[in-house]
Amino acid sequence: MFSTLLRTAVFCLVLAACKQTGSVPAHSTSAAPATSAAATKTTRQQDAPLLTGADQTELYLPYLQGKRVGMVVNQTSIIGKKTHLVDSLLSRGVKITVIFAPEHGFRGDADAGAHISNSVDARTGVPILSLYGSNKKPKPEQLKDVDVVLFDIQDVGVRFYTYSSTMHYVMEACAEQNKPLLLLDRPNPVGYLIDGPILEPQHKSFVGMNTIPISHGLTLGEYAQMINGEKWLKNGVQANVKIVKVKNYDRNQFYSLPVKPSPNLPNDQSIKLYPFLCLFEGTTVSQGRGTMMPFQVIGAPYFPDKSFSFTPVPIPGMSMEPPYKNQVCYGRDLRQLELKEPFTLRYLLEFYQASGQKEKFFNKFFTNLAGTEQLQKQVMAGMSEQEIRASWKPGLDAYKAMRTQYLLYPDAQ
Repeated sequence: MFSTLLRTAVFCLVLAACKQTGSVPAHSTSAAPATSAAATKTTRQQDAPLLTGADQTELYLPYLQGKRVGMVVNQTSIIGKKTHLVDSLLSRGVKITVIFAPEHGFRGDADAGAHISNSVDARTGVPILSLYGSNKKPKPEQLKDVDVVLFDIQDVGVRFYTYSSTMHYVMEACAEQNKPLLLLDRPNPVGYLIDGPILEPQHKSFVGMNTIPISHGLTLGEYAQMINGEKWLKNGVQANVKIVKVKNYDRNQFYSLPVKPSPNLPNDQSIKLYPFLCLFEGTTVSQGRGTMMPFQVIGAPYFPDKSFSFTPVPIPGMSMEPPYKNQVCYGRDLRQLELKEPFTLRYLLEFYQASGQKEKFFNKFFTNLAGTEQLQKQVMAGMSEQEIRASWKPGLDAYKAMRTQYLLYPDAQ
């Protein structure tokens, strides 16, 4: 558990803002008291700009010097607003021996689930190895010329978003091969949100690796600590993880991402709606793939309200085979929706009732996304959202209590 997380004094002389987990000695980092969201927003804009882990190069460059570095990165791995981390490190003389690319690829232009081939980055000449498809975990031979693995990817705070699953497997490979992992932390854009059913172990998959809720309220640095502390890696191994924390991060506020994290999450609204709209990927309802409004509109040919419609078509770099390709879908336009509650089952229940399809409304992927068979059963039984949410409460309460041990930043108020 968390009592095993200690800090190495020598490393902290170099990286004063870093926190280490796993088998490396550590102790808890003290946190400044939380302030109101409005006050924090004003302070950040005027005096304290948010700095991601990657932005704070002075904290990790000394550690990388003289080492062979493997990078787990994608298009979100930037310093400031445009400089890619790979380009920056190479220009500073860091030796990068391999790039590991997650789902959507190194440049982030592959559709969800698309095959990603190994290649060479045309700009830098560094080999690129895919960590999606059949090779989700770095193999021993792929790490043999690596002294340290650097992980820097923007997550969106949702269990079924696969970047966190990639991190799990990278941690496991590093632990097994005795390689340190340097994690440059980034904000969770919806870090205030903890909601949805807890994943049941028998439904573990790449869209749900561990027993956490759909919206987990963690940064990837905090999640790495939880994975280590709860011994969720294979055979209970723990990775030697060094974390460069985000500076001036306020979990109370939505964090607008400077780069879209994947092709079908193009803007802030899609990221806010994603935690509950992604459940529709396990149903007969389109989530707007094949439009320029993915995860902001939902619909199906059978929906009775014809006041809003869209027609999915192939879009290179986003979705070449969208559900209901070239068919008119009727449904809901959520692009301007102001959420009273950041997680809702309202639309899932509405479309299920409108479909009249009963069990055929769902496909097998729904249980993987929900992390439990119970949600489908509850919807089909006609339970209300209030009744369904009440069934989540014991699991969420236990998770929230466990989660506090691993926080690197003040909790949302």
